[in-house]
Amino acid sequence: MTVMESVPSESDLERHFEETIGRDQRIEPRDWLPEGYRKTMIRQIAQHAHSEIIGMQPEGNWITRAPSLRRKAILLAKVQDEAGHGLYLYSAAETLGADRDELTEKLISGRQKYSSIFNYPTLTFADVGVIGWLVDGAAICNQVPLCRSSYGPYARAMIRICKEESFHQRQGYELLMTMMNGTQQQRDMVQDATNRFWWPSLMMFGPPDDDSPNTAQSMAWKIKRHTNDELRQRFVDMTVPQAEALGVTLPDPDLAWNVERGHYDFGRIDWAELKQVISGGGPCNAERMARRRQAHEDGAWVREAAAEHARKQRERAVAAATEEVGA
Repeated sequence: MTVMESVPSESDLERHFEETIGRDQRIEPRDWLPEGYRKTMIRQIAQHAHSEIIGMQPEGNWITRAPSLRRKAILLAKVQDEAGHGLYLYSAAETLGADRDELTEKLISGRQKYSSIFNYPTLTFADVGVIGWLVDGAAICNQVPLCRSSYGPYARAMIRICKEESFHQRQGYELLMTMMNGTQQQRDMVQDATNRFWWPSLMMFGPPDDDSPNTAQSMAWKIKRHTNDELRQRFVDMTVPQAEALGVTLPDPDLAWNVERGHYDFGRIDWAELKQVISGGGPCNAERMARRRQAHEDGAWVREAAAEHARKQRERAVAAATEEVGA
């Protein structure tokens, strides 16, 4: 006689989920999870994946115009890394039941977003270095805590991504240091790039905490470990000494060390600009989406060929298994 195990109720499952979060343990794909958590994770991971893929464009624009073979090789490797990051993250989203093709369709149709920083142009090769220093530096501040995110596949993907982003940040800083030791024209290029990317880099952390609709729940579920403003402050505190060592001036007259707080004070961010860029009104929004859409269309034959190859492989495997059974 077998004893039927009772099926846990949804309230029991939710209590187990909350207890797992409370113990600082990870949620895995086979675990029960609330629909709100699933949707939140898909939204965050998809936006992150889209950002990695779109983020290939600004620096990829300089691959054919890199000033030396060494710089070209470094830039090629970095852009390739970003493509890999996107693939890791799309795979993580798929563990939540998301469909990669559907996520891509939502991106190119404007129903899902990507990081606002990639809607700014790269006007000189100094921009490549400043993106490595500031943009990847901001990404590191934001993403290292995600290695402890409550969703296992996302947290594990972030470990490798953060290691590679750290290398990108060092590469960018090394490029800028080389240029700052060069001609006056090169130094002016670095300062100009810093002026243009400083404020958008601060916007990368998202809106202020009192205007961030998702932060409270993401913190409660331990998807995020720090608020937007906490991470932004950490980035400023980290970057000011780096700018001093580099010999550039950060474009903020209000930037000053606050002894009482033990942090740098900085000026007011133009949140209207962030909302405009997120809404599609940035300098390069249309260009970035047009290129992504074209790349998706151009790659259709590759996806079809891969699907057909996979179908034939399955048929051969079934035929081989059937023949073996018959023998």
